[in-house]
Amino acid sequence: MIKRIFILCILLLIAAYLVLSATVLNSEPNQRACKGMELSIKDSIDYGFITSDEIKSILKRNKLFPEGKELGSINVRRIEETLTKHPFIEKAECYLTSGGKVAIELYQRVPIIRILSNNGDNYYLDSKGEIMTTLGQPVHVAVVTGFIDRKFAKEELYPLAKFLQSNEFWKAQIEQINVTPKLELELVPRVGKHILFLGKGGDYNEKFSKLQTFYKEALNQVGWNKYERISIEFSNQIICTKKEN
Repeated sequence: MIKRIFILCILLLIAAYLVLSATVLNSEPNQRACKGMELSIKDSIDYGFITSDEIKSILKRNKLFPEGKELGSINVRRIEETLTKHPFIEKAECYLTSGGKVAIELYQRVPIIRILSNNGDNYYLDSKGEIMTTLGQPVHVAVVTGFIDRKFAKEELYPLAKFLQSNEFWKAQIEQINVTPKLELELVPRVGKHILFLGKGGDYNEKFSKLQTFYKEALNQVGWNKYERISIEFSNQIICTKKEN
């Protein structure tokens, strides 16, 4: 009899513990204070366009910084919406962790070319061909000047920028692109005091492959400053204009 009472007491204690645990788990988390923020910025090793200090500043300015707030009062969707307004953030994912923190994962937009048009436009194109505002933050990419509207930038300059980004040699060599009134492309290299004339856009793999061969076999022999203009407009020839003495 005593043994049965003892077992019954044990079972009652277990049942009470389970009820209490369920009650605590269902009611307490929303009232607990947030223990902090876990921030992850994707590709931060390769691209440092946004920083953790900047994100904290944005959240504090918008009264969304989570640390110390009750977990139930934290609006993770609003945090996401606020952060994605930043021109260098492509996507933000925010959620509460089991440890009582707010986790934020950010995906950066990567600018690959800067447009400084003669119509006053000043913006970047990102790696997906979308327009980004400059935000007053310098980024080391090729700058395009001249007669550029946004349609031309997306349809003609974006493919060129993607090609330059994919080739380490030309990415380092080309620092400026100029668009003429005829919508032809002139490139200014970092090494060599000459202008590279592409003519109309397109056929970049062929044109730059031919030009790189010319660099190796000709300019390395005669000197990088012998010509003032090198044209690769036509597929079957390279036309060079010597500098006048």
